[in-house]
Amino acid sequence: MMKFQGYRRPDGKVGVRNHVLILPSVTCANRVARGISQSVIGTNWIEHQHGCGQLGADADLTAQVLVGHGAHPNVFGVIVVGLGCETIRAQDIAANIKKHCPYKAVETVIIQDAGGSVNAIAQGVSLAKQMVNDASLSKRVSIDASDLILGTECGGSDACSGISANPALGVASDLLIDAGGTVILAETTEIIGAEHIIAGRAVNAQVAARCFELINSCETEVRKMGVDMRGSQPSPGNIEGGLSSIEEKSLGCIHKAGTRPLQAVIDYASPVNMKGLVWMDTPGHDIEQLTGMVAGGCHLVVFTTGRGTCCGSPVAPTIKVASNTALFESMNDNIDVNAGTIISGLESVEQVGKRIFDELLEVASGNPTKAEILGFNDFAIRRIGPTI
Repeated sequence: MMKFQGYRRPDGKVGVRNHVLILPSVTCANRVARGISQSVIGTNWIEHQHGCGQLGADADLTAQVLVGHGAHPNVFGVIVVGLGCETIRAQDIAANIKKHCPYKAVETVIIQDAGGSVNAIAQGVSLAKQMVNDASLSKRVSIDASDLILGTECGGSDACSGISANPALGVASDLLIDAGGTVILAETTEIIGAEHIIAGRAVNAQVAARCFELINSCETEVRKMGVDMRGSQPSPGNIEGGLSSIEEKSLGCIHKAGTRPLQAVIDYASPVNMKGLVWMDTPGHDIEQLTGMVAGGCHLVVFTTGRGTCCGSPVAPTIKVASNTALFESMNDNIDVNAGTIISGLESVEQVGKRIFDELLEVASGNPTKAEILGFNDFAIRRIGPTI
């Protein structure tokens, strides 16, 4: 049975990290959140541009993403920082996190109530020091790989991505699903033209129908804007890397999902509560996609790239896989795994896929990714409404 060393939470969920997270409920609180985190070793923070001037479903989605990060099992405790007059109030975010995780340490700092930024940072620093001390007492224990939720992502793709890094990740996805775990396929705009293949693997007619609905809805929304999808998909960098069309990009993209049946199609940032392969409806935008999968509960992410990428989640370790050896060597401070050995004939897709699977178990057990070593904490929330 495949195991890793993780944190077993009181509700039975599993964490692969033990973060103390400083979480602003509104963009106006970003600098205070950063100030608290940079004053206390052992904390991490998020910055975003939302939390006010939002209404209805758009505001609900932002709140859902923030709560999803605070309640994430990779987070030991969270300090929610608010300004005091915003739409998405820190007190409400903290209460919702506590509702989902009654055992979790959750505190709030309200800048206006504290009497300004300096006092708010001081208040947050005091709370964070105690939280970090408490978190340090947590011990890793042996946990079955079946508890893991893996997010898959590709960005900065090239002509090698669909024949090396992506299919190798697909092998790793199959290995995790066969072990009883969960894999998320996302990036709806990068499945256009290949939806019939994914739908053909659906466990029932309802799931298959949802695959086509998502693609049709995505294309309809783009047409309403009066723009050409090809202005973004493939991106200029993808084209320079050798990709010719959105369909070619999609046929490479879906390899990340391996070959197992598609169990469900879920909305952006929705909780992932099932086993096997799941499709989450996200944009192709790397950071918005990453944020949505983590809000849904994925423990770690494997991110394939042919042109190079440096981003990483503040909550879920993000493993980078290069599709070609030249990239692995030129951006080695960002890339964790080289799948270019497939292109050069040194390894098979299956061999690299097994290496990726072994790497994700090592990272789940605490080995840091390159993005973590560099302290990258990229975060962006999908918007579905206008700023008011």
